[in-house]
Amino acid sequence: MNKLIVSLLLTLGITGVAHAAGDAAAGQAKAAVCGACHGPDGNSPAPNFPKLAGQGERYLTKQMHDIKDGKRTVLEMTGLLTNLSDQDLADIAAYFSSQKGSVGAADPKQVARGEELFRGGNLDKGMPSCIGCHSPNGVGNAAAGFPHVGGQHAQYVAKQLTDFREGNRTNDGDTKIMQSIAAKLSNKDIEAVSQYIQGLH
Repeated sequence: MNKLIVSLLLTLGITGVAHAAGDAAAGQAKAAVCGACHGPDGNSPAPNFPKLAGQGERYLTKQMHDIKDGKRTVLEMTGLLTNLSDQDLADIAAYFSSQKGSVGAADPKQVARGEELFRGGNLDKGMPSCIGCHSPNGVGNAAAGFPHVGGQHAQYVAKQLTDFREGNRTNDGDTKIMQSIAAKLSNKDIEAVSQYIQGLH
């Protein structure tokens, strides 16, 4: 069942809508305002803002379009993308994608449970492992648009998982895979897997 879901997601991801090719050099200048929250090179120093460095272009472009079009609400981003063209967004995505992401440290007390969930899922609850889409080392699948999660701030990851679980974030595609997975996670599970991801590289 898990292999079927992953195969379907990969197929849908790879055959999805194409986007304009981004220019990383042009994107660096266009991303200057982004640096205030996400860091000049995309390695946000604040744990509530996501690291964008090393993230896949396809994923970044989709998130920016979703935010701009109102499909994903991020209050801190209100109005920041309104006047940017598709090419601007592609260039910004290319710039951040070309940067090297930093890695944090996981809480040692949370690592065992977090790794268990990330690598093995929870068969009793019918929850697949995270590695099916995000890979064993957390680099994701750029071609399919699955995000690079390894090294991401635990606080940010925990908020996204909670938002998916509670229905506050719904831009995970028609299959709603993240909503269905997050629905099977307790608060303690979310804390553990978020900590594991923060130190994953």
